[in-house]
Amino acid sequence: MEQEYDVVILGTGLTECILSGLLSVDGKKVLHMDRNDYYGAESASLNLSQLYKKFRPGQEPPAELGRDRDWNVDLIPKFMMANGEIVRFLTYTDVTRYLEFKQIAGSFVYRNGKISKVPANEMEALSSPLMGIFEKRRMKKFLEWAQNYNEQDPATFQGLSLEKSTMAEVYKKFGLETGTQDFIGHAMALHLDDEYLKQTAKDTVERIRLYAGSVVRYGKSPYIYPLYGLGDLPQAFARLSAVYGGTYMLNKDISEIVYNESGAVVGVRSGGEEVKTKQVICDPSYVPTKVQTVGSVVRAICILNHPIPNTGDIDSVQIVIPQNQVGRKHDVYVACVSFAHMVCANNYYLAIVSTIVESDQPEQEISAGLNLLGPIVEKFVSVTPLQVPVEDGKKDQVFVSRSYDATSHFETVCEDVHDLWRRVTGDELVLKKNDTEEQVNAV
Repeated sequence: MEQEYDVVILGTGLTECILSGLLSVDGKKVLHMDRNDYYGAESASLNLSQLYKKFRPGQEPPAELGRDRDWNVDLIPKFMMANGEIVRFLTYTDVTRYLEFKQIAGSFVYRNGKISKVPANEMEALSSPLMGIFEKRRMKKFLEWAQNYNEQDPATFQGLSLEKSTMAEVYKKFGLETGTQDFIGHAMALHLDDEYLKQTAKDTVERIRLYAGSVVRYGKSPYIYPLYGLGDLPQAFARLSAVYGGTYMLNKDISEIVYNESGAVVGVRSGGEEVKTKQVICDPSYVPTKVQTVGSVVRAICILNHPIPNTGDIDSVQIVIPQNQVGRKHDVYVACVSFAHMVCANNYYLAIVSTIVESDQPEQEISAGLNLLGPIVEKFVSVTPLQVPVEDGKKDQVFVSRSYDATSHFETVCEDVHDLWRRVTGDELVLKKNDTEEQVNAV
């Protein structure tokens, strides 16, 4: 194993695997190692036995849940925005050849104790039960403005500027109620909190356009999801890296990261073996002294034998519960997939409820989401720390990713990939846009 690599990557989480693939395509010599004997690290998909071993050691799964191989349970569920950055990663690298996708059948938002479909365009806004008749007209005008705004054409501005007007000022101009602002900001623009209200409108309007454009691409909802779960995504990027000369080693414990006298990384040691490298990329678990904990995420993986009530019996859904609706500082997310996505046995459903922890009773904080699910067959609750790097890594050339947050979509993961690429290479990550290539086939 005495070899030299441009980059050694530790951990096969999705963020690390995307970078492994992109760096290999870029011509870097990459070695990728993981202490686990499976791909995915914290973002793995587990079969039934692995799930029980992780959450209930010594307990056998109930026979009625079926065979191990019928289950691929995501520890950290994420849906892909059809026109989002994650799809650009997939199409740019041609990873889509290894994967099949299926639409998520619905995108819902919680308001006033009920869930309703998120309106994605002007026509849906007019028929949405989320708003009264006058508010529907105001919402329709807002969506038309967001879609038609053109920086080259002042006639489309309506007295507002994406570069200067705050989102709070935009909402005020259109007279939108607080509840309407909630689902626009949190279920369409997918903001994590209400800080966006103080910022200029450009980012939020671009997010709304992304949401609406993603719905147009496949209908039903803006989200797609890989058959057999997210565990296949890291493997697909691993295959890509291997095609370009990358080397993968699973079940490989890391003894230490080796530095020179000036504090820069020079190698990685595993037992009695050492490889030389100029750079290391890793998840927080490999360098506990280089990260700080900024919070925790609580997740409940729930096995159901029925679709989520009040969603029209659809096989999959994302539900966003905006913070203001339940008196919290952070949104609660519900992601549901089913046997239709090859992730559980026939006629079963997997619903994962998650949020950022705000108290010393984490499970209580996701009760608004759990209450939407109806009867639960099995429930597995975990609380994991949210960790971020203390430094950017440029000094010692050890670059650390962030923990996965509570969101049930990939937009924040993509932001982390862009941030890491910038830190590692010194350049912006630019993916060539080609609309004919960016189509991902989703059944």
